[in-house]
Amino acid sequence: MARLKELYVKDLRNKLKEKFKLENIFEVPKIEKIVVNMGVGEAAVDSKKINSAIDDLTQITGQKPQTTQAKKSIAGFKLRKGLNIGCKVTLRKNRMYEFLDRLIYIALPRVRDFKGLSKKSFDGNGNYSIGIKEQIIFPEINYDKIDKIRGMDICIVTSTKREDYAYELLKGFNLPFKN
Repeated sequence: MARLKELYVKDLRNKLKEKFKLENIFEVPKIEKIVVNMGVGEAAVDSKKINSAIDDLTQITGQKPQTTQAKKSIAGFKLRKGLNIGCKVTLRKNRMYEFLDRLIYIALPRVRDFKGLSKKSFDGNGNYSIGIKEQIIFPEINYDKIDKIRGMDICIVTSTKREDYAYELLKGFNLPFKN
């Protein structure tokens, strides 16, 4: 079992149930999935750029990403409808917990000038989004083999609709929030 999943099942779930005075164990918030998205804008000009982004995301998450296409044509950006312009991965179950573990304890401490995550990044429905400027903070990425520094969006989807429940859940997983 993944380390964070074990922490949730044995300790965190009961603490949250007592703190919020929930009657049923199924009311306790939990993480449902983590979506990692990488936009590759330069793929509109050079279609080979998307392949290196897919390779990076595969190494980071351990799962092959699916490509995302442009929904409509925009002449100013030299973009055509249906052109591959990004990739995304949806992580669930053990892979999700393993990725979250590596994000919290390995990747985020390697971010330059990191002062903590903002509490304002909740979307109002209990989901939390993190933007990362460079993929090289993950140790799986070989610095010599990357062609370009790319950022990514990480969205943590929880089962609750309340921000305070989701905040306490993520804080229980030791996500480093600003004070």
